Amino acid sequence: ILLAVIWSQPHNLPLTQEEIAHRRELAKRRHAEKLAANQGKELSEKPPSENSSEVTGNTGDTKGEEQQLTDQAEITTSKAMKQEADDKESFIAFARVFSGVARRGQKIFVLGPKYDPAESLHKLSSQCSATNDMPSVPHMTCCTLENLYLLMGRELEDLEEVPAGNVLGIGGLQDFVLKSATLSTSPACPPFTPLNFEATPIVRVAVEPKHPSDMPQLVRGMKLLNQADPCVQVLIQETGEHVLVTAGEVHLQRCLDDLKERFAKVQISVSAPIIPFRETITRPPKVDMVNEEIGKQQKVAVIHQAKEDQNKVPEGIQVDSDGLVTISTPNKQATLSVRAVPLPEEVTRLLEENSDLIRTMEQLNTSLNEDKKNHEINQKTLDRIKEFKQKLEQNLQGRKWRNAVDQIWSFGPRKCGPNILLYNFEGYKRSVWQCLGNTVKEVSKYRDFDNSIVSGFQLATLSGPMCEEPLMGVCFTVEKWEMNKVGEMLSTDSQDSGECDAIEHKQSEDTALTSSCTDEVCSGNEHHDSSQNVPKSPEKISKHKREVLLADCYGPFSGQLIATMKEACRYALQAKPQRLMAAMYTCEIMATAEVLGRVYAVLSKREGRVLQEEMKEGTDVFIIKAVLPVAESFGFADEIRKRTSGLASPQLVFSHWEIISSDPFWVPTTEEEYLHFGEKADSENQARKYMNAVRKRKGLYVEEKIVEHAEKQRTLSRNK
Repeated sequence: ILLAVIWSQPHNLPLTQEEIAHRRELAKRRHAEKLAANQGKELSEKPPSENSSEVTGNTGDTKGEEQQLTDQAEITTSKAMKQEADDKESFIAFARVFSGVARRGQKIFVLGPKYDPAESLHKLSSQCSATNDMPSVPHMTCCTLENLYLLMGRELEDLEEVPAGNVLGIGGLQDFVLKSATLSTSPACPPFTPLNFEATPIVRVAVEPKHPSDMPQLVRGMKLLNQADPCVQVLIQETGEHVLVTAGEVHLQRCLDDLKERFAKVQISVSAPIIPFRETITRPPKVDMVNEEIGKQQKVAVIHQAKEDQNKVPEGIQVDSDGLVTISTPNKQATLSVRAVPLPEEVTRLLEENSDLIRTMEQLNTSLNEDKKNHEINQKTLDRIKEFKQKLEQNLQGRKWRNAVDQIWSFGPRKCGPNILLYNFEGYKRSVWQCLGNTVKEVSKYRDFDNSIVSGFQLATLSGPMCEEPLMGVCFTVEKWEMNKVGEMLSTDSQDSGECDAIEHKQSEDTALTSSCTDEVCSGNEHHDSSQNVPKSPEKISKHKREVLLADCYGPFSGQLIATMKEACRYALQAKPQRLMAAMYTCEIMATAEVLGRVYAVLSKREGRVLQEEMKEGTDVFIIKAVLPVAESFGFADEIRKRTSGLASPQLVFSHWEIISSDPFWVPTTEEEYLHFGEKADSENQARKYMNAVRKRKGLYVEEKIVEHAEKQRTLSRNK
């Protein structure tokens, strides 16, 4: 059993200086022999008198030509050697033997990180080996161990076999292993857990070639980079952009250099780094910006009115004082009431850590809803789901969250994110815990359109109202879903049509089973069936007319519900205090006592916050632990080295998401705030700066003044 990790290395062994000199001498000798053979051939073709005169008269020129040709031979030889080395660069797997002996030429199974022996062994025979013709099994393939190497510094020593407990390099696995895999001679071996790296990719850039004809080389180079670097992610967005996601500024530069010089070998254009943010809501604050208790100050009428104008909602949308938003579909056939509530931090963290488990739950629920019996649920997965549910119940305590876990309708965005959708209205029972055996086959007026509500919630959590960034830590509760008689009629019609389709499908199966009749009898049956279908056609026509009436000018009813649910979630979010969440680095800095003040100055300038400071025992070096926003980290390492003359070195690792305390939409509303912040209140607002930068990058409307100092402008017209 081996655990293998792919890394990039020149395939041929590195040459020593003596070997390079020997090859150069051989190349010179071969070129001199070829030159002498060519000259002898030319001399034999010419008359003897001409040969003698040319040889005696042009001896110096011949020597010069020989020297020039020899130099050209050296240049072409070095180029050929370099090209040969570049062409032979490939991947070598870094592996460790845990049991048995790895031998060259051995046939072996390659098991991916998602391989499950319990699901795959029933497809294989008991005597199955890597040499036999096997059926296709997910996340498993076969290969041959071509080359085994002993890793000795920069050199690679060929080996025939490696016993257990040793570390080795394996060549020829680049077509079978993406980042890591388990190699075993038995398919019953469970795979090792994938390697976890402390660095999480967070900074992304869009990459494109300078010449469009180089796009195939760029795509191939990005695939090789993705295979060579375990911490990088390569994505293709819906817009068609090729995106690199890296751990930070230094890692990004290293990946771009490798892409240009080693893997793609083309000139590329790189966009500005894209920093992700998240949007959330918080509880209403108890004090204002000048630490005065809210509700007891004298309001400034003009500014307070301006803030009310900003929060004005369109007609047809009702917003209560508690934040409950009531909105109707465009055709007035359905009404939704939605409330947004912030989730506790523990629940948000729990949802983030279990995103893979939530995705598995969604797949199980989908297979159960489609009545697929072939998808067996593993007992270990069921135990993990039950434990996850218990943790949610422990963290969602109190009167406000009563029965909230059993009423979870969906997670979002992409059905596995850190946001929750709850239902709290009568006549509907369906939750995400169907895979635990809580399936309820209920027939109600909401059955056909509940997916539209979930889709609207997914769209709302994928792009928030502030700057179209995903939401995080928000719970939406649907407290009312009313449908009038026409909407209910459409729902019952779709149910009836589904039953009719099932009956017709059953009849067609019956006729297919008795299809051994003659041509005359078959034609009679077809005539009889067509005569039976004639009375049903007016009913179908009337149903079609009702659907056309509902979808005439506003589109399909399901689409109206999706758009209405999305708008309801947006306005429910805007009814609460909105905040931006920034990605944060954990910054560890080692510095001496003389430069501590300069380190703190650089951190405070970039919105950093010091968490801990301690001295390393036996030295005069201080270890400073701080947090720093990812958006402020570009150029941080260079600046701190310059300010401290190289005496401080930082190390940045992505840690968590943190709420930016300032309100991006804040304006002064009380007399104290008006006196403290001035008439314009144009002091630096970090959250507003980030929000406007993201909106500009996405092409959204940005509310900012074009003319900042109107008193300094003057007209440039001539004096007449």
